[in-house]
Amino acid sequence: MSGALNGKAVVVTGAGAGIGLGIVKAAVDAGARVLGVTLEPDHRVAVEDAGGVFFGADIGVVETPGRMIEQAVRLFGRVDGLVANAGLTIEEPFLEMTVGVLDQMWRVNQRGAALSAQAAARAMVAGGHGGSIVMIGSNHARSSLAGYEGYAGTKAALPAMGRAMAWSLGPHAIRVNTLAPGLTETEALAAALRQDPALRAAFAAAHATGRWNSTAEVAAVAVFLLSDAATALSGAEIIADQGMSARLGRFEG
Repeated sequence: MSGALNGKAVVVTGAGAGIGLGIVKAAVDAGARVLGVTLEPDHRVAVEDAGGVFFGADIGVVETPGRMIEQAVRLFGRVDGLVANAGLTIEEPFLEMTVGVLDQMWRVNQRGAALSAQAAARAMVAGGHGGSIVMIGSNHARSSLAGYEGYAGTKAALPAMGRAMAWSLGPHAIRVNTLAPGLTETEALAAALRQDPALRAAFAAAHATGRWNSTAEVAAVAVFLLSDAATALSGAEIIADQGMSARLGRFEG
């Protein structure tokens, strides 16, 4: 989508690897100036190689969203887009689920996303130019697995918050949408699949297309939602999972 984000300034959280890093690269390629926010100092090189400006911070810390948006305004003079991508996935048996694990995911997946959206929206309102907020959810919000109760719950909160935010922010020309990817070939998944061909075959069979997402494919949808090509969309949830969650479960016997 060359030129789709020309002149825009975008903040991406969870930008150091996987989907977040893919979004940084795609947004830069589309013409945006991008602040890539990530917890890991080791991710600086990856963010900068992708064309972004590195900002090291934990999105689960209450002060981080305001600080990152202030930095974006200092660097770029404005904020036109936010991709709230930072998230934690922790699998834990439900009967042994702990408050500590629930709180870890909540502070990043839900509270961090909400405060990031609020800080970005305040900058957009102050600038008087509107903008686009993209919450990165998950297909676990619609269909999940045992052991993912905490993760699914925090991700299901994002489209619900997004629908309300669309109405709160619509009068300010700010659109809010949720992008819910399915299985995506991050570096960690690629390494696991190289060691387990049977897992690769099982994953392929679980998708209508016979394959799962690349990070570039998810990033392309995020860039579309940030761009003026998506002005008809606000309060929407886009499920990008190669048909994985569209299947009715098979009953044997």
